[in-house]
Amino acid sequence: MCETLRLAGIVGDSITDGPGLRATVFVQGCPHRCPGCHNPQTHDPAGGYEKTVDAVYHEICRNPLLTGETFSGGEPFQQAAALAALGRRLKDAGLEIAVYTGYTLEELLAGGVPHADELLAVTDTLVDGPFILEQRNLLLRFRGSENQRILDVAASLAAGHAVPDTSGRWDAV
Repeated sequence: MCETLRLAGIVGDSITDGPGLRATVFVQGCPHRCPGCHNPQTHDPAGGYEKTVDAVYHEICRNPLLTGETFSGGEPFQQAAALAALGRRLKDAGLEIAVYTGYTLEELLAGGVPHADELLAVTDTLVDGPFILEQRNLLLRFRGSENQRILDVAASLAAGHAVPDTSGRWDAV
């Protein structure tokens, strides 16, 4: 049986959802419902449309210029198993994987989110934390509010705690 994703949409060539030229998969459904969210249309888990992991993979791989893939939303960790399957295939195709989540890394590591470990295992960079309208900062690159962190997932998993991304790629202009 082929896994499916509930999607809000796919952007095939983004420069705003992480460094480089990326595809962005916007999943449908979000339990956080952050006030001021810039994607409120993705909150309803019954909205959007379904597409197989295989079909999404082939759509993304049509663009040979991509350097990365971003999973955004909605809340990607609500569909962690299917996104992990897609992420494994995209990493094998040479793409860097980033995930935006309203959860903190600590919440994901605590074990309360099903299959979070699978999605973290294929994620290179995690932008974590809910959007907080009172901490909104339009000068931040690739984040919406001051509380959100850009984390190196491999280093974080090895250390057992959040490790900021120090590659400079997410800070470069």
